[in-house]
Amino acid sequence: MLSCYFTTIGFYFSSLISVLGIYVFLYGQLYLVLSGLEKALLIEARMKNTESLETALASQSFIQLGLLTGLPMVMEIGLEKGFLTALKDFVLMQLQFAAVFFTFSLGTKTHHFGRTIMYGGAKYIPTGRKVVVFHASFTENYRLYSRSHFVKGFELLLLLVVYDLFRRSYQSSMAYVLITYSVWFMTMTWLFAPFLFNPSGFDWDKIVDDWKGWNKWIKEKGGIGIQQNKSWQSWWNDEQAHLRRSGYGARLFEILLSIRFFLYQYGLVYHLDISQQSKNFLVYMLSWVVILAVFLTVKAVNVGRQLFSARYHLMFRFFKAFLFLSVFAIVITLSVICELSSKDLLVCCLAFLPTGWGLILVAQAVRPITENTGLWQFTEVLAKAYDYGMGSILFSPIAILAWLPIISAFQTRFLFNQAFNRHLQIQPILEGKKKQK
Repeated sequence: MLSCYFTTIGFYFSSLISVLGIYVFLYGQLYLVLSGLEKALLIEARMKNTESLETALASQSFIQLGLLTGLPMVMEIGLEKGFLTALKDFVLMQLQFAAVFFTFSLGTKTHHFGRTIMYGGAKYIPTGRKVVVFHASFTENYRLYSRSHFVKGFELLLLLVVYDLFRRSYQSSMAYVLITYSVWFMTMTWLFAPFLFNPSGFDWDKIVDDWKGWNKWIKEKGGIGIQQNKSWQSWWNDEQAHLRRSGYGARLFEILLSIRFFLYQYGLVYHLDISQQSKNFLVYMLSWVVILAVFLTVKAVNVGRQLFSARYHLMFRFFKAFLFLSVFAIVITLSVICELSSKDLLVCCLAFLPTGWGLILVAQAVRPITENTGLWQFTEVLAKAYDYGMGSILFSPIAILAWLPIISAFQTRFLFNQAFNRHLQIQPILEGKKKQK
């Protein structure tokens, strides 16, 4: 029965439970560190000279490396070809980033299986059966993996950063590493694995073309007959197809899932120095006033672009400069009067960015109401800003690594065999000779 379970629905269900467990673990750790429970427990343990936490984590870290789950494969290859060959194959798989690939595929299975359970409407995405040796553009990678991997990777990254920021005063770095290193590996894998396995992904000429194509895709307007790969607007509307065909129950569940971002904001705003350790609910309400002011600023810039950018360029630049100076003056005033620190600015960014994304998800879930209130266009502008920001953050380290020729050569070497690798190295030389002729 167990074999029947895991060869049918069980494999996908177990993958979903594994990823959900990571989310529950991180949000639970965040609750402990923000509420002060973890600090109190660790201080009490140190007073009693109890070091059981580090000992337990060190003993289980070996299992979390994935070595135990790879043991059946090593035993199977060992029985067929010998244990020395099995050990060599296992080490070779790790050098070829097999763990990265299967961790990324775990996110693919989890996202689409979970979405199908919630909303239905499973569909087949034709990818072909041939060996992929062509370069996929940055736009295509973002379009395919944004909602399934990148958004979730950024959420996990923010949780890890916030947890590290508030635990430093009482917890050792070794304990933090033992607790979170496996989650860090999964986060980095979900964010950068498509570019690692993308042929010529670190070639500088292709990086330049990708950046131009990315900006063109973001700015192109969508509409009837405009494909997803041509316009961000068309892609964004198609990404909400599962909500349009779902019922009220699924939409309500989507809203309930989005509440985690607001609870996350609630926990962070009370740790601001400007709040002066106040536990009054008014502090949380004032954080929403700040978010509203930011949204109004973005709305003002968008309206100003529509009214003045076409004919009155100078006036529009003065308008943006006025807004920038006003915000800067407010920050300086709060720093002097209310003791707003640089840490507060960092914590505000970490708190308000997920809140904005949660508001976008809620607006998408209640799209008919959002359209009737006239806020849908603003939601679209905000969503485009988030996508452009996430894409720029992902693109930056790739562009930096593309400056180093050795990175591109190393990627080509581990992706392809020796004969095809030699062909890729000779091909630019031949193309240069053709251009000279």
